[in-house]
Amino acid sequence: MPKQTGYTRVGPGLPPVCGAQASALILGSFPSPKSREQGFFYGHPQNRFWPLLADLTGAPVPAWEDIEAKKRIITQNGLALWDVIRCCSIRGASDASIREVEPNDVPALIRALGVRAVFCNGAVAARLYARYLQPATGLAAVRLPSTSPANAACSPQALRRAWGAALAPYLPAVDKL
Repeated sequence: MPKQTGYTRVGPGLPPVCGAQASALILGSFPSPKSREQGFFYGHPQNRFWPLLADLTGAPVPAWEDIEAKKRIITQNGLALWDVIRCCSIRGASDASIREVEPNDVPALIRALGVRAVFCNGAVAARLYARYLQPATGLAAVRLPSTSPANAACSPQALRRAWGAALAPYLPAVDKL
């Protein structure tokens, strides 16, 4: 395939974060340049993912650089975290530009962990999951509003309502909204 202007081939992405079992899997699309630089999910300091998950689970908001605290939020609450994409071509951090997708082996992870529900962080992750992975997993994903700072139209309160309602059945510490 001819090289597309401004596109960079990136990957592999990050390994999944999970314990031995998980009832719910949260999927992003592909790690941003800031996340790849940090070596962990949602590494942009303005991304609202970690403050949101901390709020929903009753955990302290982890410091930006505290990867172990972030892992604990996921594993201690019966969750798993990964991305739909293993490798792709992309322009900068623009999910909308993603091309030449090679998906992660999400079906194997779902089987290994006993996942009962899949949640996608944003429209692009949901679209990519539906296209590349749902036929193999047999699980429809719930599309949640993106926690990205680019989704500034969605307030922290709206994020909490949507994510809290969706994750409540899978999180022991979520107060029922």
